[in-house]
Amino acid sequence: MDEQTRIEIEAAAFRTLREHLMEKRTDVQNIDLMNMAGFCRNCLSRWYQEAANERGIEMSKDEAREIYYGMPYDDWKAQNQTEASAEKQEEFKKAFAENVGDKG
Repeated sequence: MDEQTRIEIEAAAFRTLREHLMEKRTDVQNIDLMNMAGFCRNCLSRWYQEAANERGIEMSKDEAREIYYGMPYDDWKAQNQTEASAEKQEEFKKAFAENVGDKG
């Protein structure tokens, strides 16, 4: 497989993952993703921002989130996220403490 084809396939897989998380599984909370997989939608938007910045494209966290979420993050959060239970927050804190330095 040539390099350009590999890049296009990887980009298509990313778009499919984004669509799945943003359109088909809005019921899955970011904290659940973090607790189970070690990353969430915010991580994906940050990775997008970092990739842009590495290529000399200035992009803020909020700009990257708006691109990823398709709307301002606060709007998406109000529409789709619920308050995390104390149990889920504790699980997140424990997982984060065990993986200090892992930015997700």
